[in-house]
Amino acid sequence: MRLLLLACLRAQTGNATTAARIRDHLHAAGHICVLKDAFMYESPTEIANLTSTDKFDAALAIHLYKGGRLLQGSKIPFGIIFGGTDVNEDIKCKEKRQVMGAVLEKARFAVAFTVEMKELAAAEWPDARKKIHVQSQGIKTTPSETFDWYRFLQNAGIPTDTGSVHLFLLVCGLRRVKDPLYLVEAFSDWHRKDPSVHLGIIGPAVDPLFASEVKERVKRFPGVHVLQELPQQELHAALRRSLAVLNSSVSEGMSAAILEAMDLEIPVLARNIPGNAALIKHKETGLLFSTPQEFIALSKSLMNDPIMEKEIVTRAKDYVKKHHSWEGERKTYQNLVQRLQ
Repeated sequence: MRLLLLACLRAQTGNATTAARIRDHLHAAGHICVLKDAFMYESPTEIANLTSTDKFDAALAIHLYKGGRLLQGSKIPFGIIFGGTDVNEDIKCKEKRQVMGAVLEKARFAVAFTVEMKELAAAEWPDARKKIHVQSQGIKTTPSETFDWYRFLQNAGIPTDTGSVHLFLLVCGLRRVKDPLYLVEAFSDWHRKDPSVHLGIIGPAVDPLFASEVKERVKRFPGVHVLQELPQQELHAALRRSLAVLNSSVSEGMSAAILEAMDLEIPVLARNIPGNAALIKHKETGLLFSTPQEFIALSKSLMNDPIMEKEIVTRAKDYVKKHHSWEGERKTYQNLVQRLQ
């Protein structure tokens, strides 16, 4: 089959990574799968023209609103993959909710990353319950072996000649829902007392206006740095050398960065919100915080307790192996796509 896959393809965002993985799964089953950036299209008419000109047999879209809205009235069969903010946030807006309901009604199937996400959607659109499948994200990390950690620190303006550097990495696209400034003040206070700790914020400027605001604000906080985004393999190598990976989002579907850190056996500290709590059991597979002060206290306990750290990363790695198998994800998408024939 010749398949169109619509997603928000800004480089290095979670959606783009998921889209690339799904494309690989479908290629492996002998399909042709073409990725298109949903942001490049205004209306369903443009996509209808594209599907007829390029002779697509079927389509997939990631995100029920951003991708799905372009498939309204589609002449070809399609499936939907929930993004996270669609069922967590967009559902609160009446116009978006109507569009999403209409799209879901016509979809042959839908995929939710978590049971919680499926339940949110099914509560809003009960008739769709049977067509929503739960498939968690499959994770595969490929750290670059030639990554230059010291150059990375130097480029970030982090001194490497003062002994050990403890880098906490916050991996996120720079947009409001990720709340990258949530921890900066508390972290900077900590850095003043312990200059070895640094917070690096790394990810694409998804919202350019907000991204420049973040860069401006961070200048006032010693020990906090906005870093140049990295290609996937180098980012994985940087994660591997960091002390911990952070997530401070206000709302989250299923954070690939958290799962990748778990796979690389790096401790995760995440804000206690439903999407993160679905992945992390507090003090078992990671640490959950509800305030910046709690984050600092947990970070200190992590640094001072190597045994706890080892136990957490070992359990987290096992969790990813068991629940986020890349092979399992491949099988699911290869089976589901047969419903589009």
